[in-house]
Amino acid sequence: MSSILMISGGPSPTSRTGVVVSHVEELLRGTGHEVRTVHVRQLPTLPLLTEDLRDPEIGDAVAAVLRADGIVVASPVYRAAYSGLVKALVDLLPKKALRGRVILPLATGGSQGFLVAMDYALKPLLAGKGADSVLRGEFVLDPDIAGGTIAPKAAEAIRDAVDRFALAVEDARFRRERARLRPAG
Repeated sequence: MSSILMISGGPSPTSRTGVVVSHVEELLRGTGHEVRTVHVRQLPTLPLLTEDLRDPEIGDAVAAVLRADGIVVASPVYRAAYSGLVKALVDLLPKKALRGRVILPLATGGSQGFLVAMDYALKPLLAGKGADSVLRGEFVLDPDIAGGTIAPKAAEAIRDAVDRFALAVEDARFRRERARLRPAG
């Protein structure tokens, strides 16, 4: 199976975004994918903000992005923008780091009006790092996440998004493998 990296811009594991990240991790592992999550809030602050790639934790997080077949980017939306934690990590990446990787954006927020943040803020951030395969993501309203659980309709929408993502990652991996095995000339 494929290697999946989840980037969580959530403020804590029990935040709404944290609940969605845990749910998606479980879904992906259940289909046999190797899943690693980078909780940006746990990275050392000074090296993150000063873009110190020599820091072992920062270097490891960037290397994890470069090794992944697929990447899930999860962020809360505040005032129609993604988390600064997500931006801080994405800013560390080389210019074309996301090229050829399937990306699934996930966001949580208090109002349906914040949905535009995915298309008008998060997608351009990812495109700036070479993302050429950003799938339609999923936005989960805050009221649909309570007590560590996700409302059934929202959970179903997340499952559908994860299924699309898993298929796209496997398809991209298959195409890369086939191209690698194809004789030159």
